[in-house]
Amino acid sequence: MKDNGRTDRAFLTEVLAAGLVAHLGVVIDGHPMVVPTVYGYDDQRIFLHGSAASRSLTAGAEVCVTVTVLDGLILARSVFEHGINYRSAMIYGVPEKINDPDDLLYGLRLLTEHVAPGQWDYTRRPSKKELAATALLAIPLAEASVKISDGPPDDGDGPDAALGLWAGRLPVVATWGAPIADPLLPPGIEPPPHISARTGRPITG
Repeated sequence: MKDNGRTDRAFLTEVLAAGLVAHLGVVIDGHPMVVPTVYGYDDQRIFLHGSAASRSLTAGAEVCVTVTVLDGLILARSVFEHGINYRSAMIYGVPEKINDPDDLLYGLRLLTEHVAPGQWDYTRRPSKKELAATALLAIPLAEASVKISDGPPDDGDGPDAALGLWAGRLPVVATWGAPIADPLLPPGIEPPPHISARTGRPITG
């Protein structure tokens, strides 16, 4: 809906900060493909990664990257007026394959820190062999469509209000659970604070 559109760049940043999974839409050999993946971003680019052999991670042709955050259900008096509260971004651009070693590590660090802040410095960095097997794309954030829905049902002042039915919003509140250790982890190795501290906290901001 046009009224849900947002033009301020701050709203794009808000959606990217709150989301965890992006969907990369590409056309391969004339056929559409939509690939879910985690992402990282800075002020200018969104970064997506995968196997170097992946056909979806190709540069040179325009793609569409979407990020959606579900905030709740809109439950109205009529089925027609039902909906969802959400924050979404559609980013259009021609991806660039990152080959510069420093930029590659920079993008992978942003991606890692977006989904698990503190993990880049805690774990082993990628080896040269691992980097060679990894493709990283950067898509400019110059062209994006951002929409946000955060309101109540639209039928409170219409004929259906006389039905005497409950209507309102059902928020979605997702939180991180307690860490579950790898079954092969030796006894005595506890999760680091940056992981354990997320227990019970909201997944999205």
